[in-house]
Amino acid sequence: MGQVYATTERVYEASPERVYEALADYQVTRPKLLPEQYSEYEVRAGGTGAGTQVHWRLQATEKRVRDCLFTVTSPSPEKLVESDANSSMVITWTVSAAGEGRSKVTVETTWQGAGGIGGFFERTFAPKGLNRIHDQVLAALADEVR
Repeated sequence: MGQVYATTERVYEASPERVYEALADYQVTRPKLLPEQYSEYEVRAGGTGAGTQVHWRLQATEKRVRDCLFTVTSPSPEKLVESDANSSMVITWTVSAAGEGRSKVTVETTWQGAGGIGGFFERTFAPKGLNRIHDQVLAALADEVR
């Protein structure tokens, strides 16, 4: 088994506080940001930032669907960390200043991948697919924080 890692980022014409606030709102804003690969989105506890528990199904490929149950923590004021109870997947959202009135969001996702040849293909192709999905979320976030 090997660690699989995917990362993508985007710069926004909005303050880090505004962007973080939007990302931390799992009840109203987050559902608006999700592309078609997400289904069955449901906040099960909390709804804003740390302590939130949220469920969704992610269809990463035509045949690969993950049932996810994430618990959100906030280890620092600029980070949201989503840890999946159903797998080793961890998604970290980091919001940082990128000049006056601007911010940058970095999304990093890690999980323990399969071993063998299947693991090789997972480590090679899964990050690219996940980055495309997260890029859609980040594009929708740009529209939300304008």
